[in-house]
Amino acid sequence: MRPTRRTVLTATGATALAAGAGAGAGAAEAAPSGGRPPATAQQPSRELRSLLREIDPARIEATVRKLVSFGTRHTLSAQDDPVRGIGAARDWLLAELRSYAAASGGRMTAELQSYVQEPGPRIPTATRITNVVATLRGSVTPERVYVVSGHYDSRVTDVMDFTSDAPGADDDASGVAVVLELARVMARRRPAATIVFAAVAGEEQGLFGSGYLAQQFKAAGTDVQGMFTNDIVGSSTADDGTRDPYTIRLFAEGVPTSETPEQAAIRRSVGGENDSATRQLARFVRDVADNDATGMHVRVIYRRDRYRRGGDHIPFLERAYPAARFTEPAEDFAHQHQDVRVEDGKQYGDLPEFCDFDFVGRVAKVNAAALWTLAQAPGTPRGAKIITTLLTNSTQLVWTRGTEPDLAGYEIVWRETTAPEWTHVVPVGDVTTYEIDLSKDNVFFGVRAVNAKGLRSPVAFPDPQT
Repeated sequence: MRPTRRTVLTATGATALAAGAGAGAGAAEAAPSGGRPPATAQQPSRELRSLLREIDPARIEATVRKLVSFGTRHTLSAQDDPVRGIGAARDWLLAELRSYAAASGGRMTAELQSYVQEPGPRIPTATRITNVVATLRGSVTPERVYVVSGHYDSRVTDVMDFTSDAPGADDDASGVAVVLELARVMARRRPAATIVFAAVAGEEQGLFGSGYLAQQFKAAGTDVQGMFTNDIVGSSTADDGTRDPYTIRLFAEGVPTSETPEQAAIRRSVGGENDSATRQLARFVRDVADNDATGMHVRVIYRRDRYRRGGDHIPFLERAYPAARFTEPAEDFAHQHQDVRVEDGKQYGDLPEFCDFDFVGRVAKVNAAALWTLAQAPGTPRGAKIITTLLTNSTQLVWTRGTEPDLAGYEIVWRETTAPEWTHVVPVGDVTTYEIDLSKDNVFFGVRAVNAKGLRSPVAFPDPQT
């Protein structure tokens, strides 16, 4: 018998309260705002907590200092000098990732991914761009892929100055250090899906390395279900000296960059501007990483990126992949991209001394919680549709069943149209269609998958089926 509207509201209200009670203590400890966790929040498993305990801020600091020791990592700097320039950094990164792969039992491989970039506005001569990429192959659904990146190139004030020292500790040795630490910790484990760890080059000259990486995935038809870039995640101190060591920003776009005007118009007509796959990915990060296990509050910013700037997630967005950017809570522009110098007794330049490595360690934990849960949970449901042909006060949803062998079923989530996060959860079992006694005109719906261990996928926002 189909449940009545009163039954649905009562059941979902109880589910939301139970979720809030179960996650509230951890979220209050981690989040300065002390807000109630969303109804879709997932508590960290014992396996995840064990993984997070292995993340070592001291190793992250050592990585940052090693990258700084190459003097400059400018994309146009020397590629054949063994101790200075981007080539030396490239070779060291490959050796590090290969050392992690050696402990993986053959599950992880590490390689260089290179191409020649022809001259352009910030590339005066044809230049080889090289990404350093490690792939940890999934043991159950290896065709499903998640990507985490940081860019290892650096710069000073003059973006074309490739000879001066450009330490790039915060921008972006910090992000690369996060990627390496995740690769080290996860190499000895068996994710169900595939995780790719990438240190990309050419970011400061035009997002070239990430553009090539994203295009390679697209050309191969790779099912990238989520991508995160870590760019400027080294400091918790703003340019006015205030500190916020327990918050990380996550930038997530709304109407997808890749959508045609016609597709965007359809999205606006049904009120889905806030429900792109990237926004669902960002909500998922809040669900699994804003808690006591990471010690962090994830502040989701509903923008593609900061004003007048962009990061390595953008080439993935342009190719219709869900992608988001982690960045420290407030940047210190007095040190970012500045030449190394001392003026009036003050030291300037993007140096390790201005990084907070305990903070970076917590950022790594946020990334780890998101990536590991994504890789162990079912994939985002496909083919989610909301049936619009029947003009009734109930709503019928349909979707395609996933292929994961441990798939246990599905949940319908919903929220008021003015709410930023999902507020109600309705378990519906192992089915591919469900009718709920709530009007599709009044609220937003979504579908997420659940496996036998109780891990949930990101939410799929249904398209209208007319």
